[in-house]
Amino acid sequence: MDEETERAARLLDAQGMAADLFAETERRGLIAPGRREQEVSDDVRDLAGEIFGVSRHWHKRIVRSGPNTLQPYRENPPDRVIGEDDIVFCDFGPVFAEWEADFGRTYVLGDDPVKHRLRDDLPLVFEAARRRFAADPAITGERLFAVVRELTSARGWEFGGPHAGHLVGEFPHERIPGDQVEYYITPGSDHPMRRVDSAGRRCHWILEIHLVDRERGFGGFHEELLDLGHDG
Repeated sequence: MDEETERAARLLDAQGMAADLFAETERRGLIAPGRREQEVSDDVRDLAGEIFGVSRHWHKRIVRSGPNTLQPYRENPPDRVIGEDDIVFCDFGPVFAEWEADFGRTYVLGDDPVKHRLRDDLPLVFEAARRRFAADPAITGERLFAVVRELTSARGWEFGGPHAGHLVGEFPHERIPGDQVEYYITPGSDHPMRRVDSAGRRCHWILEIHLVDRERGFGGFHEELLDLGHDG
């Protein structure tokens, strides 16, 4: 197995373990009414250690519910108690044997049809954006961000963040030298996404979808690898 194939395999392995962690989080009922967001976050941290021996997360652990789901990553809204009819999203970046995972999913606890529709639209927007990425070999981060905004509007939502994803790789990816904006799927990121980094390694990307309904006061989040897995 050559180096690039090995890197891709390790990133996919890390993502698979993150997906297993989320599935076990749901199976154990950790996301439940009456629990504080920080309490859920701490339990998922402990679960990652119990199952996989994970002791590090490369970015802050995020559990957000209700109006807190409107906030983008860089914000730090106050800890909140999850309600009976709430929407909740989790965003975790566990490090598995020096390889970063970045995985986000949304859960609806009640029967609100609009919250269910938003949750169900998240993977649809993700897959539509992935197809547009696959169809354009020269696509830039700026262009893909515009595509995500277009797909979001077409389904009747607003996009909730200043970017729609970022580079991912060996821990910690943020030490890759260069212009910070080029690490992100965002306006101003005008280099082709299919490129190599300063060490000559292929760049791999996480795609983030953050849909919000500001009028009703909630949002949802979905993220995983963009260019690996599926047909990537």
